Amino acid sequence: MKKLISILVTAALAVTSVFALAGCDKAEGEESNSNEDNGTVASQDDGDDPVTPVDSDSDFKVGAIYINSQNDTSGYTYAHHKGITTAMKSIGLNPDTDLYIVDNIPEDDEKVKQAIDQLAGNGCNIIFGISFGYLNAFEEKALEYPDIIFSHATGYLSNDKNFNNYFGRIYQARYLAGIAAGYKSLAIGNNNIGYVSAWGTEYAETCSGINAFAMGCMAVNPNAKISVYEIFTWGDQELERQAAETLIQTYGCGVIAQHCDSSQPQIVANEKNVFGCGYNSDMTAEAPDAHLTAPIWNWDAYYATAMKAAMTDPDSFMQTVGNYYEGLSAGLVDVSELSKNCEPETAEAIQLAKDLMISGEWDVFSGVKLSFSGAAGSVKVDKVNDALVTNAGAEIVAAGGASVDDGVIQGSMDYYVAGVTQVN
Repeated sequence: MKKLISILVTAALAVTSVFALAGCDKAEGEESNSNEDNGTVASQDDGDDPVTPVDSDSDFKVGAIYINSQNDTSGYTYAHHKGITTAMKSIGLNPDTDLYIVDNIPEDDEKVKQAIDQLAGNGCNIIFGISFGYLNAFEEKALEYPDIIFSHATGYLSNDKNFNNYFGRIYQARYLAGIAAGYKSLAIGNNNIGYVSAWGTEYAETCSGINAFAMGCMAVNPNAKISVYEIFTWGDQELERQAAETLIQTYGCGVIAQHCDSSQPQIVANEKNVFGCGYNSDMTAEAPDAHLTAPIWNWDAYYATAMKAAMTDPDSFMQTVGNYYEGLSAGLVDVSELSKNCEPETAEAIQLAKDLMISGEWDVFSGVKLSFSGAAGSVKVDKVNDALVTNAGAEIVAAGGASVDDGVIQGSMDYYVAGVTQVN
């Protein structure tokens, strides 16, 4: 019976691949119904101006597994898709013919493994998985397909041959967004700032981001109070909307930040006449009267590096690329263009903090805190020795001490800093 089931599954995948490849011949602009078939399809051009191509291996194929649809126009999947297609064009690959995508894949090991098998069958040389919960399936399949490079976002597992993880210092960009939120909270006379988060202290990724954002807020407004509403999933637009509404209506928040997939928290902020900081992409278009700025990823910085390494010498991929972790200094993270909704001092303060982080003179999770003062045109920043303390009063770093290790920021940070409270 197991053999029969295996044969039927393989046949079904083969049929799906045939229909998906046939879908590549659709008229330009016609979208595949990936919510229904989860098929492997060549991506549509993202509309950016083409980059001058360089010599490349025309047989090189890129695979990607997305947790949401490739047709999203903002948010997490959009940022990765844009990064992949931009990187491909920059190195002479054509996203319309050289990229295969399986989208709308939940964090389910069996579904992820089926998607990997599908992409392997398409001849992909490197496969990117963009969601945290794909990591176990990627680890297993990397052993099964030793000639394919497996590259996993936001994870922690890897091997020494063909499986890496990649992420970045997004906490640095979140700190910068916190500065914008802090100035806005002062301007509107409301110290209550809300944060819609997929997860809380369960994951260092979300926890460090919340803490960094809060510290950016408090560098401008020491009385800021950050209320975290956890929705317990990486992406659910209805839950994201409900969380933002609760933070505004129940907790009186005047600024809404987020670590979740869609722009719903910003749309709610716009509807309720408050302000917000999005994530992954500039969400000003979705919330023109509310959005301040967003921590964003320039994922093409990584994707171009990974693809070129996989094309030129895949056997040494783990030596040349390895487990990738960069930040502002490499251009991997930043904040989006400040909107008209920002306060006049915001741009200067953000640039001062950015310069300190890029130079390596200062980083967020140390025993030195930043304090901003002054009017627009004369904003200044002071560095103050002050212990990094949890909201339970435990000292993490003594006053004047060096930043916590990267391993803590990436993997073991499980506490909120003083000023942060989870409200659900």
